[in-house]
Amino acid sequence: MATTNPLPRFPAGFLWGVSTSAHQIEGAADEREPSVWDVFSAEPGRVRDGSTAAVACDHVHRHAEDVALLAGLGVDAYRFSVSWPRVRAKGGLDFYDRLVDDLCAAGVRPVPTLFHWDLPAGLDWLERDTAERFAEYVSEVAGRLGDRVRKWITLNEPAEHTLLGHALGVHAPGRNLLFDALPVAHHQLLAHGLAVRALRAAGAGDIGIANSHAPTWPASGEEADVVAAGFYDVLLNRLFADPLLLGRYPEGIGDLMPGDVASDLEVVAEPLDWYGINYYAPARVGAPQGTETDVGGVRMPAELPFSVREIEGHPVTDFGWPVVPEALTELLTDFRARYGDRLPPVVVTENGCAYEGLDDRDRIAYLDGHIRALHRAVDAGVDVRGYFVWSLLDNFEWAEGYTRRFGLVHVDFATLERTPKASYSWFREVLRDQRR
Repeated sequence: MATTNPLPRFPAGFLWGVSTSAHQIEGAADEREPSVWDVFSAEPGRVRDGSTAAVACDHVHRHAEDVALLAGLGVDAYRFSVSWPRVRAKGGLDFYDRLVDDLCAAGVRPVPTLFHWDLPAGLDWLERDTAERFAEYVSEVAGRLGDRVRKWITLNEPAEHTLLGHALGVHAPGRNLLFDALPVAHHQLLAHGLAVRALRAAGAGDIGIANSHAPTWPASGEEADVVAAGFYDVLLNRLFADPLLLGRYPEGIGDLMPGDVASDLEVVAEPLDWYGINYYAPARVGAPQGTETDVGGVRMPAELPFSVREIEGHPVTDFGWPVVPEALTELLTDFRARYGDRLPPVVVTENGCAYEGLDDRDRIAYLDGHIRALHRAVDAGVDVRGYFVWSLLDNFEWAEGYTRRFGLVHVDFATLERTPKASYSWFREVLRDQRR
């Protein structure tokens, strides 16, 4: 599918890729240890369609087919995640050895994420020791794959894992701790810093993290709405970016964290080679309304000091998320203004949308708009080095099960047959145009 209005050209060396995660696509659950997501999914009512990721896309057994899809797409890099529960099983790293070998043979750069929410069952991010165990696991992975992997990601979206899994209980492990979940954030950030040190000790470089961020818009100019939006911005954006980039928590947050916070922050703020941003949609936030709200399928309790509101006047995806490409430009330029020289080069490590159908023109329009918005941020002086589409394959979409499709490639979950969508062909042409 040729592009009728070619996208602007990005700088030479710009990295184009697609992303997936282990629990969402790998399957072969009987060949690894259980994760918190296995436990969560087995509880009735936790997953919308009652499904599990026991088989998912069966990527473990069909990875050669998926590598061929990557090669056919023409991406520079493939961001996947390493399953900590699989590594803990006998021979667990053997699969990733084969995958990395096949990617390298196909000319696709492997970019592993070392934690994408599938914590081994029995471990707990409320416990500081989990950060130490994570660093040990990272050392093991780096020792095995580091001769071929040149780009690493420590954690994926610790904000969502904290908020959805531990504060609101809609993701694994299903806790409803509200603000008592803050130690989970701190221990994940500590795990990141320890992982950076472990990777560097193993001789690895080019290390980043994949944090989700979004512009936060006040519901109105009223003081109560502005204050509420500012608080939400702290929780979603600054709680996870400030410690990494500035070496400190936002005012008042550090006092709520466990342990010797000052010493821990020295570890958390280990210098990064690049900073990964996952972006999907902005947030519109106002003062609490005294009632529970449901935004994008997430129930927000009435007792929170803010309420997330709908964003009107924009099309929405099948997930109900507003499509606002210009907010990506805003996010990146605001990050550059907020952190200045402390912000390393940026990579957009996830951007995508849920739509049904093989002729997915809405997905093409979404990606086209966001890539153009990304280029506007580059023109504005933001040092952006790469862009990864979420996702290569339709997959197990966490608490939504198989009811939401983000892939460039359709997966029939009964037969596991892969069928490239129109967006796959469109993105392939985009990549060819960028290299002409």
